[in-house]
Amino acid sequence: MRTAVYPGSFDPVTRGHLDLIRRGARLVDRLVVAAAVNVGRDALFTLDERLELLKAEVKGIRGVTVERFDGMIVDFVKRKRASAILRGIRTVADFEYELQMAMTNRALGGGRLETVFVMPSPQHAYLSARLIREVASLGGDVSSFVSPRVEKALRAKMRERDSWTN
Repeated sequence: MRTAVYPGSFDPVTRGHLDLIRRGARLVDRLVVAAAVNVGRDALFTLDERLELLKAEVKGIRGVTVERFDGMIVDFVKRKRASAILRGIRTVADFEYELQMAMTNRALGGGRLETVFVMPSPQHAYLSARLIREVASLGGDVSSFVSPRVEKALRAKMRERDSWTN
């Protein structure tokens, strides 16, 4: 069974992430979408909220599961008996960072761990969760970037955040 892991923060899960998940799932028998425990201080959604949204969004995509991970992705990949890490690359800057990470992960994985880079579909090439959080925080329309479920969760988070700051 060919297994790959798609790690990320998914804060929030975007249409770009879902595009990559669907396309990645066609390449392997099993795709584990791994939400990172530590995403930094600027995380909008808690890990449990991100996992809940991810699970709802990938429901029905054959061979896809959602799990949390903490620590080094190489260790998580070994535990899952995966042979590859799936990563999306939108820009040259993404490529430089991801290449460095892929080479490091390969070395840490004893030379047996591959990273598969997938380019986004053109309509999602510019999307990033950070940008979507920023647009949502300014009251902008994010409906074309995320599913209705995620948009609703974003709006609720923004209302919650605004009630704390007022």
